Amino acid sequence: MLIKYPAILAMFTQVISSLIIIFINSKVGYSWLIAAFAQGVLAAIIGKLLRLKNWWIVINLIFAPAIISFSTFHVPRWSFLVGFVILLLVNWNSLKDQVPLYLTGDKTQKLLEEILRKQKNEFSFIDLGSGLAGTLYYLSKQFPHAQFYGAETAPLVFITSWFRCFFRTNCHIRFRSIWNEDLSKYDFVYCFLSPVPMPEIGLKAKVEMKKGSLLISNTFEIPGITPSEVYELNDWRDSRLLVWVQ
Repeated sequence: MLIKYPAILAMFTQVISSLIIIFINSKVGYSWLIAAFAQGVLAAIIGKLLRLKNWWIVINLIFAPAIISFSTFHVPRWSFLVGFVILLLVNWNSLKDQVPLYLTGDKTQKLLEEILRKQKNEFSFIDLGSGLAGTLYYLSKQFPHAQFYGAETAPLVFITSWFRCFFRTNCHIRFRSIWNEDLSKYDFVYCFLSPVPMPEIGLKAKVEMKKGSLLISNTFEIPGITPSEVYELNDWRDSRLLVWVQ
């Protein structure tokens, strides 16, 4: 059950690993800086065993060492708060919808371009959880007669992507939940989310998307629904594009 709430699991690993290291350090008496690095390694190992995503494991690894280092080297305390707030604003959707910030790679963008060219020149395309809008920015340049939209609610990510697409007349970023977006307006719906929301995405697509439109998911499947096509990317993270024709 807790696997659906990675922030809680990450906090759990911090507490457990801290208790273990505090107990061990009370016996051996290492410096707190060494103990902090040991706690970070242990927290990362526990996070891996609990199947946390890689970026949560990195946070587990550096969290305690960062705090102790800040104290040891007299780094201003407010800088840690600023870093935390920035991290929260970037990964807001991970806390709310269990959707971390995934960035679509260049190879995937080019494959998306190939898929779109097989269909039509004038169309509407939406990226659900559009992140930094790299995909939308790229595709909007390749298809100047099409309209591209992004739905994003992580505050800092939204602001960054909105400015990025400001001068592109066929690229529009909206501060809107993916669940409030009417999919019937689009010929193509693309998402790179996580396994958690995919069952609901499948239901939403079935109810709202118009006949003949395409739902494209990067890597993550819709349980129980066989895709019409699967394109293997053969990249370092074993990405693939799954396409369902509505």
